[in-house]
Amino acid sequence: MTSGTQSAVTPERFAKAITFADWMVAIQRNREEFDFNYERTFISPDDEAVFKELGLHDGGPSKVLVLGEDWCPDVYRGLPVAQRVAEAGGYELRILFRDQNLDIMNEFLNQGEFQSIPTVVFYTDDLRYICHWTERPQKANDEMHLMRKITEGRTREEYRDEYKAFIRGPVWGSWRDATVAEIRDLLTKTVQRDF
Repeated sequence: MTSGTQSAVTPERFAKAITFADWMVAIQRNREEFDFNYERTFISPDDEAVFKELGLHDGGPSKVLVLGEDWCPDVYRGLPVAQRVAEAGGYELRILFRDQNLDIMNEFLNQGEFQSIPTVVFYTDDLRYICHWTERPQKANDEMHLMRKITEGRTREEYRDEYKAFIRGPVWGSWRDATVAEIRDLLTKTVQRDF
């Protein structure tokens, strides 16, 4: 999103977006994976203190909007992390299905081109845009070959058990941790730059 651009995210639209609890009721797929990633996401006391303090700044984060879809592995890993960050900071998190809200998604295109999800957008209490985080941490991008090694050249039936073990394993867990670190770093740099 560029500075000075009128956003499709209005207070009314934000209020109509669903909570994480409502998302868990509304989704059709991967409920078990969303639960697993939520349960396995841990915010350290130090990170929690930073998220809380950032939220106390005038112009700091207070609201979070996430765009996602239930079929996407990056969403069932990243959305629960965003929920944990919001809980730690005392932020209000709301979720929109990307495909039903393309006008908003198009404000936050990855590299100006891709409708990547999850897209996690941070706002002030009065919905002034602060910053956004998209898709997956750099650590996951760097290690994506580990997942491709499981799936390439094989049918879903052939790789299902190995893939399930991967998304329940330590590499996947480290991607959740890297997401927390990237969001903390992004918010810290952005909020402090504004003061």
